[in-house]
Formats: sequence, structure tokens, C-alpha cells
Amino acid sequence: MSAHDSGSVPQPRRIAVVHDWLDTWGGGENVLAEILRAYPEADLYALVDFLSEAQRAALGGRRARTTFLQRIPGARRRFRLLLPAFPRAIESLDLAGYDLILSSSHAVAKGVRTGAHQVHVCYCHTPMRYAWDLRDQYLAQTDLARGVRGTVVNRLLDRVRDWDRATSTRVSAFIANSAFVRERIARCYGRDAVVIPPPVDTVYFTPESGRGAGADRDYYFAASRFVAYKRLDLVAAAFAALPQARLVVAGAGPEEARIRAAARSNVEFVGHVSRERIRELLRGARAFVFAAEEDFGILPVEAQACGTPVIAYGQGGARETVRPLGTEHPTGLLFAEQSAAAITRAVLRFEAERARIDTARCRIQALRFTTARFVAAYTDFVERTWQAAQAGR
Repeated sequence: MSAHDSGSVPQPRRIAVVHDWLDTWGGGENVLAEILRAYPEADLYALVDFLSEAQRAALGGRRARTTFLQRIPGARRRFRLLLPAFPRAIESLDLAGYDLILSSSHAVAKGVRTGAHQVHVCYCHTPMRYAWDLRDQYLAQTDLARGVRGTVVNRLLDRVRDWDRATSTRVSAFIANSAFVRERIARCYGRDAVVIPPPVDTVYFTPESGRGAGADRDYYFAASRFVAYKRLDLVAAAFAALPQARLVVAGAGPEEARIRAAARSNVEFVGHVSRERIRELLRGARAFVFAAEEDFGILPVEAQACGTPVIAYGQGGARETVRPLGTEHPTGLLFAEQSAAAITRAVLRFEAERARIDTARCRIQALRFTTARFVAAYTDFVERTWQAAQAGR
């Protein structure tokens, strides 16, 4: 039964769900999976779809209807380099036959063409960071920052940013995944948004029976993709100044050599690990260390769901998901600047005050972000937006 099958008899309607692209699985795909479960009659669209069959199972086996980018030779490995073509590609999708459009967007999905008769609700993970906040990183990663190429690409990204701002008017209502993103939506698009945090699997991520905050938690843990903005290099460098402390790092990516170069012998790299291993490592850690400025940040909440405190950079989503020392019922500690020295000081303070953090309170904090709460809030907002549009006609 879909979300709108209860209450009054629903009007017949066709629904399209639009996601940016499908090639790996992350927090955005968790949101997409729950949207599709709530609206199983919807058709799925994306720029490209290269999911493995195992990953696709979480979408009920669905395969997205895609754009011309799917057919470009080598697109599976390098489609992100085609960013300047993303606006034209997403606008090529023909959604004229749908009544309700639900987009899950961190790039261009919210820019699909819509008509006056259509209702478009966008779950915005962030305004497109390639065009706004992370442009320099994108250019550096694609080796396009220098010379004539850099000038040309910067002009193209200016055009993408202008398109991103202009197409925000195609959205009937915005949902932000955090108050931090709500502020960015207001700044970039001049639009308001309701905040609905993304779903966290608190049924899977649970404390290990019998494990408390005792001495058996003999390591700190950090995990993410090894990309520049995650700042794992700072975490590794911070533990170089803490030779008596042990750090375990999970993940892989283009920044691996630089992160390893910052580490000393007390840092153990375990590579890309399974979801089961992530849960095991979260359950056994003294604290989860997180240095990124994230729009929301799923892993710090998963850590708390396992009863593990969080030491995080005090900007972005972490300010909304971690209760810092100095507040009632703290679940972690926030540090004020992205530097190795700040992380080192934070770990030392955590060691001095960790007895003030109750692992049971960490779990309670995580339960604010359950899948059930997400689905209830999301479907309620979509249905109220739909009904208000119908009443307005």
C-alpha cells in the first residue's frame, strides 16, 4: 500500500521519481529507496544508471529510465566529466504525462522540465556543490583548473550555476535534509524549505549487547571516501601527535596516498569494508572521529545508534546530530576548526571528560532520525503539498 492510500479516496495520478544518477550507493540512495517504497507505483528516472544488481535489489529491482549520457562510450567510468552537459540531459527527460514529480537532488534532478499542471516536490540534499561551494575541488580532481581549459570550464560552470538558480522555480516545494542545507537553499535559490532529516537505519546499527563505555573500546575510528573535503588527512595527522592512541581508518579513494603520508604507526588502514564490518568497528570504538563539513552526515548518526560517541567538526549537519559536551545529555564533542591541532585537542578533552557521555544517550539521540520518522514526515509533506495544489485549482 502506498503512502496516499489511507484516508480519503485519492485522485488518480501518475508519479515520477527523479534521481541525479545511479552508480554507487550512499545516503542519497537510501533516501531514494524509501521514496520508492512509499510510492511503489512511481516510475524512476536518472541521468545514468550503472548500479550493480546487488545494489539494485534495494530499489526493488527497479532500473531507471535514463538520458543520452547513458549511451556515451566510457560513461560508466567518466560520466562526471560531462557535468556541463547535465542540464541539457536532465531537461531531455519527457515527464509531461506525470501529475506528481518527486526529485531527490544534489545536482540537477530538481531541474527537470515541468508544466503548470504538475506538482514537483524536491528533496534537496544540497544545492549543486560543483557549481557553488566545491568548484575548486571539482576542477582539481578533474585536472581542469589551469590555463585555457580552466578558464573555459569556469565559464561553463558559471552557466551551470545560473541554470541551477533559474530552474529552482520549477520546484513547487523544497525539502532540505538539514537546517544547514535549508540555509544554503535560501542563499542560492531564494526559496524556503521544510527540514526533514534523511533516514538512518537504527534497526541495523545498534549497540553490541553487553558493551558499554569500558576499557575494551581501545581504538578511535574514522571512515569515509578518501576525497579531499572529508579531511581524513587532518584526522591522520592529529593522531601523529597522539602516539598512545590507536586510530582505525576505513575507506578508499583518490586521496589515499596523501592520507597515508600523514599517518604514523598508530594508524591502521583497513581499506573499503562491508556494511557489517563498519557496524562492528563502530560498536567497538571509543569514539567516531569526523572532520568533514557535511550537509547532514549519516555516519555520525550511525555511530551514535551503536552507542558510540562522536568527535566532529562543529559545522554543517554535525551541529544538528551531535549533542556536544557542555550541553544536557552529551553524545560527543565538537571542535571549532578544521585542523590537526584542533582534532588533537578534541581527543585529549574527550579522554578527560568521556565519563560524562552515556552510551545509552547516544542511542537515544540517534533514534531522532529513524527510517519510520523520515517516511512519515516525507509522505505527509508530499501529500499536503499535493492537496494544497489541487485545492488551489
